[in-house]
Amino acid sequence: MEEFEGLALPAYYDYYETPVKMVPTPEGGLMAWRLDRRTGGWRPANDIVDEVLFAMGGDVFVRSAYQFVQRTEEERGSYLTGEGPIFALYETVKAIEDMAIAEGRAYTAEEAALIAGIRRRTFVMFEEQLQQAGDPGADPTIATAAS
Repeated sequence: MEEFEGLALPAYYDYYETPVKMVPTPEGGLMAWRLDRRTGGWRPANDIVDEVLFAMGGDVFVRSAYQFVQRTEEERGSYLTGEGPIFALYETVKAIEDMAIAEGRAYTAEEAALIAGIRRRTFVMFEEQLQQAGDPGADPTIATAAS
């Protein structure tokens, strides 16, 4: 982790129910990235840095790497559609969620662990695809910190 004027980087947030990450730049600054729900990729978000850092509470929350990975994949699984292994895994999570909702119960310990493991895996898979496509905000290694 690096320090940026008292802020440990990388840092993770929920900003109005959207995952945001702040990462150090090679020049010693920081770069903020916000999840794009249309693509699942990352868009620059330096315009919201002050609001995120100084408007804690309300609709801005600090998240751990684990929580960030889980929230990002929850969003991607809810908003994106497609084919292939990632989307098959999103469907598996949705089936587990739908079953628990239909039965009016919380997840079992096994279901919760399975969902968390699938989301960690899909995060890495999605981020690797984003990297290959040239998304400068992609970072599959966050899931390692989220273990």
